[in-house]
Amino acid sequence: MSDVRRVFFVSDRTGITAEALGHSLLTQFDVVTEQATIPFIDSVEKSRGALKRIRAASARDLNRPIVFSTIIDQDVLAVLRDSKDIVLYDFFDTFIKSLESELKVPPQQIIGRSHGMADDSMYDIRIEAMNFALHHDDGATLRHYGRSDIILVGVSRSGKTPAALYLALQYGIYAANYPLTADDLVDNRFGSGLPQGLRHQKDKLFGLTIDPDRLHQIRQERRPNSRYAELRQCEYEVARAEAMFRRERVPYLDITTMSIEEIASTLIHQRGLSRRV
Repeated sequence: MSDVRRVFFVSDRTGITAEALGHSLLTQFDVVTEQATIPFIDSVEKSRGALKRIRAASARDLNRPIVFSTIIDQDVLAVLRDSKDIVLYDFFDTFIKSLESELKVPPQQIIGRSHGMADDSMYDIRIEAMNFALHHDDGATLRHYGRSDIILVGVSRSGKTPAALYLALQYGIYAANYPLTADDLVDNRFGSGLPQGLRHQKDKLFGLTIDPDRLHQIRQERRPNSRYAELRQCEYEVARAEAMFRRERVPYLDITTMSIEEIASTLIHQRGLSRRV
């Protein structure tokens, strides 16, 4: 039998909300968990199937499984609520009644409202921002840098692409990113030190840096035993990039131990970026 706490996120839609809230709560406890998401539980029959799956997975566990739910339909939710062999935390039930009392307006009980396409304009903004990020990934083109809200700069594999895509998808922010190459990192005492294509966009630049040991690990997975992945090369590139940031007064962030969500929030806060969604 296992003493690992089994956790399930059950939702009538994608499960994104249940996952986000559940993960936030679980980070406060030093316990080992095994997690699974069960999405699109929008009927009593599917709810019974989900409960059957949860029971089967937890049959040999020492503790009852923990279930985080964002199911709207009360009949569907009742299947889980009436079960005595799970521990249910219903996020909507916890907050909706209190909000209804305060707002003096009844909830609409619309399934998938939190992540649906109720507002087509918001969807279009996300797509446009994503297209911008993809077209301006890794310095592919500098032509439309003037439209960007932020330009992420750093050595290869320092988290620029994931951060740019997350900013676009989650917040509709136009984020480009530029990789600093070996030529860019040669010490230039006579010029600005910045690559030519970035000099006129200095107010939009934000540097990302990373611990050389971590960079070495990441590059080793991508190109094992190459000069690109050598620790000495990683140390050289990181040192030169950070020296450039300091010399040119480009703000920068060490992302070694940060999640994508933390990076995005920090960038928005420090640069005062306006969210479009």
